[in-house]
Amino acid sequence: MSDTTTPDQPVTADEGDLAADYIEELLDIADLDGDLEIDVRNGRVYLTVTAPDGKLAALAKQDVVRSLQELTRLAVQNQTGGFSRLILDIAGSRDARQQELTALVDGAVARIEAGAAKASLPAMSSYERKLVHDLVAERGYVSESQGEGADRHTVISRA
Repeated sequence: MSDTTTPDQPVTADEGDLAADYIEELLDIADLDGDLEIDVRNGRVYLTVTAPDGKLAALAKQDVVRSLQELTRLAVQNQTGGFSRLILDIAGSRDARQQELTALVDGAVARIEAGAAKASLPAMSSYERKLVHDLVAERGYVSESQGEGADRHTVISRA
């Protein structure tokens, strides 16, 4: 595990261990087996859960992963007293979401190239918006987040 911190929120290995303990307990309750890997990058703990038998497919759905991630963050925050920026990946769910976000950006860029001044994407988490901003910049366009709370979304336009 690498340990990288940011000035506003230092991340410790404890956060990853607490998150792994929480997910392990959940897997035990659900009578599921999974291998856990903890990594700390860019001030975030990444917790990856895999299983060779595909039995985690029900947990790998985006809404389920998002909910489990929030529950795990709350459990970690309860133990540490600090904000958690944990990212949870179950059975490749993050890669699948990355592909979905790439397709959304490709569609938005196509609309702009077809003459639209701007293209809005659906509301998404701050982490997903960050991924979208990076994808948009790679394509030579600009993006900004708009809206508040659960309605916060990304708007893409020409540079």
